Amino acid sequence: MVVDELSRLKLAKAMGAAFQRASLTIDDLAAGRLFAEDIPALACSHEPEGPARTVTPHVAKPSQSDRPSAKGKKPAVTMTGLFEAWWREAQAAGRKPSTHESYFNTVKSLVAFLKHDDAERITADDIVAYKDHRLSTPSPRTGKVPSAKTVKDNDLSALKTLFGWAVMNRKLPANPAAGLTIKVGWKAQMRPKGFIEAEAHAILSAALAYVAGPREHPKTAAAKRWIPWLCAFSGARVGEIAQLRRQDVRREGDWWVIRITPEAGTVKTNEARDVVLHPQLVELGFPKFATASKEGHLFLVPAEDGDVLKPQAGLLNRMREFVRPIVPDPRVQPNHGWRHLFTTLCIDAEIEGRVYNAIQGHAARNVAEHCGDDPPFIWLLPINHPEAAGR
Repeated sequence: MVVDELSRLKLAKAMGAAFQRASLTIDDLAAGRLFAEDIPALACSHEPEGPARTVTPHVAKPSQSDRPSAKGKKPAVTMTGLFEAWWREAQAAGRKPSTHESYFNTVKSLVAFLKHDDAERITADDIVAYKDHRLSTPSPRTGKVPSAKTVKDNDLSALKTLFGWAVMNRKLPANPAAGLTIKVGWKAQMRPKGFIEAEAHAILSAALAYVAGPREHPKTAAAKRWIPWLCAFSGARVGEIAQLRRQDVRREGDWWVIRITPEAGTVKTNEARDVVLHPQLVELGFPKFATASKEGHLFLVPAEDGDVLKPQAGLLNRMREFVRPIVPDPRVQPNHGWRHLFTTLCIDAEIEGRVYNAIQGHAARNVAEHCGDDPPFIWLLPINHPEAAGR
């Protein structure tokens, strides 16, 4: 065979691929997942010809129903199986249901892209191809191509974690996602991340004047009435306010307090915190609304099995739909704008960073910030939304 420089490279690649396929076949034969008669090249030479055949003891083989076929054999290690095994440990370690949903969606998407669920067959090239696919394919849900940051922080991060766990637990020999990343550039910031005063005023005015639709659930209507105001004066995550229960609103001496706790659903830091209600919220009647409500969640109805997270996700979508027509600017997130605005107001009011970070439930940045407890009643802040809702 005469080869030139180009064909030599092609030949080398073909030989490498053939050796890889052969090694996988040998491994399947050794593990009993494949038998000689399943492979034509081996079946014809499985027994020697002529009268001098060697008699070997008969070994019962699994029936066709007991063992997978060569074509449709069940993978020894599946991506979905890896994910489920990883989640059992991660859940016990306190990982959030939102992480479960995000990782599950990535695994589901990867399996659909590769058209198989065999974790042992996944190569680094497969992960690169999947990354390129994600960066160029519109989401069925939104119709938009995901950003490089989304693919990097969600998909690649999930795959690195799952494959890394599999390697650490001796389920896979290597991590095909290791070292793969996407360079994400800084976007030019053309406006504040949070709501500006006019936007906050418009949202609070709409919330104050909100009238429930004819077929709208009373708790959904109450959410549109109160959640914007509670977020404006606490800087809390919308999901944390959405899961408030009647028992989470209480009076302490002269103050009304809300308790944001993972017992009600989920909290990102997994730590409960008390936040004193601003006098404007008391004046508007939120404590009266809460104490007059039935026991349980104020703004959502848990599922029959007690699940709060799915109803909460649905309510967050309703809140986005409520705010987006009021603030149509796509550069600000309808359910996150209050946190940025609250931080800005705290800085303007010269409030200590540790205080407003504790109010908002930000994770501690270092060991020192974990020391001690923040006294809850220093959290009555000199923050106001002047002229809010025409007041």
